[in-house]
Amino acid sequence: MIIRTFTVGKFLTNCYVLGCQEANEGIIIDPGFDTQQEAEEIFAFIFDNRLKLKFIIDTHGHPDHTCGNGIAKEKLRVPILIHKDDAVMLGKTGKEISEFFGFKTYSPEASILLKDKNVIKFGNVTLKVMHTPGHSPGSISLVGEEIVITGDTLFAGSIGRTDLPGSSEHDMKLSLKKLASLPDHLVAYPGHGPATKIGEEKRGNPFLQTI
Repeated sequence: MIIRTFTVGKFLTNCYVLGCQEANEGIIIDPGFDTQQEAEEIFAFIFDNRLKLKFIIDTHGHPDHTCGNGIAKEKLRVPILIHKDDAVMLGKTGKEISEFFGFKTYSPEASILLKDKNVIKFGNVTLKVMHTPGHSPGSISLVGEEIVITGDTLFAGSIGRTDLPGSSEHDMKLSLKKLASLPDHLVAYPGHGPATKIGEEKRGNPFLQTI
């Protein structure tokens, strides 16, 4: 499987392109790019690798992860997927939130609403949706055989904020328990910062030591 990280936007968000080389199919996760230049670099990678994009997936609804949805959808002609509990952050409301934080672009409404345990397939790759609220009501992680995309729930050595509107410290603790139950070997790709491993976070992340 192809995994390529692009760090984009004013909040240095990790935008991921995942691809199945056998089937030449892929997805884009958290297109938080706010300029055409950032978008074109990602599109060039997709086209250079001859990937047919199937989905745009948002790990949650905050604009630093979704503001490029419109650009990506217009270029790639694929649906936008987000958990049902964060769908309200897209569309008209999303435009207002994006403008408040100074973003130039915003996301149209979602095409498909996700729920816990939904399965996303592209080529020979399968990712399972794990609802991991706390940072936002509809935050999700995407769990594969060797990787987990954790969004702003789990970072290397840290976790996402729980002091934002819609955040919940209680829900975050429950979500961290879910992630801590995953196999140690899984590589965790967070919404910001470097990749890590679930096992390393169990041993060294202070927020996982207290749950």
